[in-house]
Amino acid sequence: MAQYRLYQVDAFTTERFAGNPAGVVPNADGLSDDQMQAIARELNNSETAFICVPQHAGHDVWVRFFTPKTEVPSCGHATIAAHYVRAVEHALPTCTVVQKIGAGILPVEVVRNDTDYHLVMTQAEPEFQKPLSGRQRDRIVRALGLDVEDVRGDCPVQIVSTGHSKVMIGIRTLDKLHSLQPDLSKLAEISRGIGCNGYYVFVLTTDEYLVHGRMFAPAIGIAEDPVTGNANGPLGAYLVRHRLASPAGGTLVFRARQGEAMGRPGAAEVSVDVEDGSPKTVRVAGQAVIVYQSVLEL
Repeated sequence: MAQYRLYQVDAFTTERFAGNPAGVVPNADGLSDDQMQAIARELNNSETAFICVPQHAGHDVWVRFFTPKTEVPSCGHATIAAHYVRAVEHALPTCTVVQKIGAGILPVEVVRNDTDYHLVMTQAEPEFQKPLSGRQRDRIVRALGLDVEDVRGDCPVQIVSTGHSKVMIGIRTLDKLHSLQPDLSKLAEISRGIGCNGYYVFVLTTDEYLVHGRMFAPAIGIAEDPVTGNANGPLGAYLVRHRLASPAGGTLVFRARQGEAMGRPGAAEVSVDVEDGSPKTVRVAGQAVIVYQSVLEL
């Protein structure tokens, strides 16, 4: 029987049982696609990361991400979790690791602070679809349990991607955000029509966090995700695109708070390099903590 190391990691936090939980298998070579999917379903986290040997000389590691239902091209919090585990296992110094994922070949900065780590992932180039309007927009708004008046007039409902697309929905108040009770079956049905599985509802504030948000992706088995790197990254690009936040020195930097309504609060740190008023390079950073580790025999 083969033995696979298995970790449960909370990402975008330094406190156990907060932030976003991810499974990590750091020695996944030898597992079939079906076995990876079965492990992800068994762990039942929003994503589980499987670290494999590189496929060619252009990258250091190959990382694959599975939800309980399907493989996805990218996952922010599971990237943080995977590289945190790898850094701990190998006692890495501050360095840059080049990873191959479904969204491309991208760097992850591993920053060692005494005996702990801070991870900074570069995401794929921002891509924007045409804003949704009319019946499509109204169906999304209603399925989220919102009225059209709840949506900010300067926030078009739009699909944005930095590796794994999300629908951006900017609303006016924190009270409305925290009281959302979306119709998950309707959101999953809408996803099939628009080709996007995630809905990121956010509020812009003036406290220590520029953004408070919630993310729903029922079409891929995620009723709600606590802290979402692949929502807050494209949100940063979206904020620049629509002049909703002001960059300083050519870079927009902000913190996003998520998971509050689930009792799993955490924070993502986002930076967006801006050239000629347009978003270019998007980075999402955070910390992590190992909750437990075990061995799986197959």
